[in-house]
Amino acid sequence: MNFTTLVPLIGIGDIVVGLSLGSRLFLIAVGLSLIFGVLGVLNFAHGALYMLGAYFALAVTTSVVDNFWLAVVIGALAVGVVGALIEVATIRPLYERAEGELDQLIVTFGFVLIIHELVRFIWGSQPYSMDTPALFDFSVTVGASTFSAYRILVIGLAALVMLSLWLFITRTYFGSLVRGTSSDREMASMLGVDVPRLYTGVFFLGSVLAGLGGALSAPLQSTSPALGDQVIIDAFIIVVIGGLGSMTGAFVGAMIIGLLQSIGPQFIAAGHIAIPFLAMVLVLLFRPEGLFGGIGE
Repeated sequence: MNFTTLVPLIGIGDIVVGLSLGSRLFLIAVGLSLIFGVLGVLNFAHGALYMLGAYFALAVTTSVVDNFWLAVVIGALAVGVVGALIEVATIRPLYERAEGELDQLIVTFGFVLIIHELVRFIWGSQPYSMDTPALFDFSVTVGASTFSAYRILVIGLAALVMLSLWLFITRTYFGSLVRGTSSDREMASMLGVDVPRLYTGVFFLGSVLAGLGGALSAPLQSTSPALGDQVIIDAFIIVVIGGLGSMTGAFVGAMIIGLLQSIGPQFIAAGHIAIPFLAMVLVLLFRPEGLFGGIGE
């Protein structure tokens, strides 16, 4: 099979689906990368926070007010609060320990189990679905491809988040503190920066982004306790490909993985699983620091 026969297999719809998946993966991966880049914490619970974003949005629309946009905002902020509480209560005391990094991994993995069991206790194990917002509940047809208009919205929102984050990190006073603290925590503390409060703020922001990704995913896939399991694996792959701590890397890596997972199965039966790992291996072999690197890049 040559290139000319492969191309017709890839439609506009496949590309849109891949980019919309990449957009959701970007929101969780950029939060994960931001937290690691500043705090040095590899947060295994980030996938569980993504799942919570979907459940919180679902709870708002079914029990409080039937407004998707309000549900997304409340869900993302609620996850941010949960993340901040986790950082303050359990991770902050570990920063100065000799084996702090290992302890942080154990603690965050413990919260994966805790959050999963709480979700099962409150909502059960059955999957839930959320309606697409009425304004974007229609299909778009381009040539022979048909896809949901909501997917285009998700792609646009991810690009907007990327631009907003870049401006926030590179153009604001708080962003300069984040970049400075990520480079030299001790020096930042000597200059009067309240490092613990800054860390909590970064953890809150990273958790909000994970919750936003989960809330936006609710109309596109069923919401269940397993929602965060695969996505956290993909997020780690994206962070490795893009470069630890890099926002640009998280965006580019997420779009690459999203497209590979959408298009790959047309050529390889288990392509959505195998190809992202293959891409990660290639990056580790030829550019182990990732495609990009550094907070603000």
